[in-house]
Formats: sequence, C-alpha cells, structure tokens
Amino acid sequence: MPRTFVQTMESPNHTNLDPSVFFLLGIPGLEQFHLWLSLPVCCLSTATVVGNITILVVVATEPALHKPVYLFLCMLSTIDLAASFSTVPKLLAILWCAAGHISASACLAQMFFIHAFCMMESTVLLAMAFDRYVAICHPLRYATILTDTIIARIGVVAMVRGSMLMLPCPFLIGRLSFCQSHVIPHTYCEHMAVVKLACGDTRPNHVYGLTAALLVIGVDLFCIGLSYVFIARAVLRLSSHEARSKALGTCGSHVCVILISYTPALFSFFTHRFGHHVPLHIHILLANVYLLFPPALNPIVYGVKTKEIRERVVRVFQRGQGIGVKVPE
Repeated sequence: MPRTFVQTMESPNHTNLDPSVFFLLGIPGLEQFHLWLSLPVCCLSTATVVGNITILVVVATEPALHKPVYLFLCMLSTIDLAASFSTVPKLLAILWCAAGHISASACLAQMFFIHAFCMMESTVLLAMAFDRYVAICHPLRYATILTDTIIARIGVVAMVRGSMLMLPCPFLIGRLSFCQSHVIPHTYCEHMAVVKLACGDTRPNHVYGLTAALLVIGVDLFCIGLSYVFIARAVLRLSSHEARSKALGTCGSHVCVILISYTPALFSFFTHRFGHHVPLHIHILLANVYLLFPPALNPIVYGVKTKEIRERVVRVFQRGQGIGVKVPE
C-alpha cells in the first residue's frame, strides 16, 4: 500500500487513530435514523439473496431453461449477489453500531469490487439486449449466433472488462496524499467520496473516473438503445397485432431491469458530479439506492413477467409434494 494513502487520519471526534484506518461515517445528517434505515436495507438484502439464489436454482435444475436469455439472467444474478456481499455487511455494521472503521487496503478492495461488479452488470445487460435483438430480428439464426461458446465468452468479457476498467483506480488513489481527514462521509468506499478527501492533484482521478463511467454507462446505453431501435423497426413490420404484442412482451422484463438499473445510476452519477447544491445525504441515499434496489428487484421482475420462470419456481417448491401447478398467463 503506498504510504501517501495511509498517512494521518481523523476520526469523527478528531482524535488520532491508526493511520492505516479510514472511517465510514454513514449518512451525515441522518445519524438518528440509522437504525430505522437498516430495516429496508435488511429487507432488500434478504430479497436479493432469496430472489437471486432462487433464479440460479430454478435455471440450473430445469433443462428447458438452459437458453441464452436465462443463462444471461444467471450471470446477472451472480453479479448481483457478489455486489451485495461487497456492501451490505459493512453497511449494516455502520447502521447498527457505527462500526465504520475500515483499513486502507479493505477500502480500496471494496471500492474495486463494487465498481467492477457494476460495470460487469452493465455489460451483461448489454448482452441481454443483444439476445433480444437476435431473437426478434434474426430468429432463424438465433441458435447459431448465441451458442454456448459465445455465451461463455461474453461472460468472460464482462468480467475482464469490469476488472480492467476499474484496476487503475486503486493505483491512482494510492498516489494521493491524505493529509487532513480520513473520515469518508459515505456508507461505502465510493471512488469520488475518497478522492475528495485528498489534498494533492486529483485531476487524473476525476478524468479517469469520468472516462470509465462514459465508456460503460454511455457506450452500453447507446448500444442498448440502438438494439431496441432495430427491434422496434422489426416489430412494426409484423402484420399481426398479436405477433407484435408477443414480440414486445419478450422484451418487457429486460426493459424493466434496464430502467431499474440505469435510472438510479444516472441520478447518482450526475448529482455527484454536477449537483453541487444537492444535500450530501441525498447523494449518499441515491448511491445506496443504486446498489441495493436493482439486485433485489431484478429477480422479482423476471419472476413476475416471465411465464417460464413463474411456472418453474412453483414446480420447484411443489416438487416435494408431487403437486403440479399451472400458473395463469
């Protein structure tokens, strides 16, 4: 760990502590509500674990669901679980007992994994948009384009892309000097929240952070939007209203997940960089919504809107009783 990153620090009461330890403050201004805020965090984290594990178990145990769209959904669930485990334990420790102390190394590791997982999720969402584009615009070539090998390569690309884009950030922060406070006014080691504590030249950090965000959010959203333009054109050419409704229905779950994932991400991104008059606790709440809500809601969206998953979930839970349940459309 570079020495500049772990020089002097201050705790909330300005007493000197171990210089290799930072302190996560939680949500400044809402300290009296920390215990109450832990309740929705617990509910969302429980929904994340139960929902995503259910998706993984159902897809793994049902051969009929071994299709590209569901394999991409499994990738999304795995990333959501990993991201949740990177943030929720420390978040609850802060909300329950103000245990915000975190070592410099652990802070950098948490920062790396949180942002890397978010980038991986964006890549998987782009892959799911490509899946819908091929299924609707080139249905006869679907099985030959999205083979198991291609799906596996897309998963590797998602991991490598997220890791490589995030890898320079810990090194860029490691070169900084933290000569004043080591108190991070946040619930986790968010990149810009840590950079703002530095007293040296932070322009490389700002430039790289903005560039990485644009390479992920900007490029992925553009490509997703472009795929849906082609999808809309293909659907509008269909002569049957029923065929158009069915084609659009296959995209419903993915569109909902995109809105759930990107809307809080964009709000958090723009308010953090341009919303200088937005209260700090609003910044932090938006950042936590961005991390907590999509992993909890994604499996619910797919479970509710996808008939195949609804039926298999019921069958998995009823299998031990030998009861066959038909789920209405």
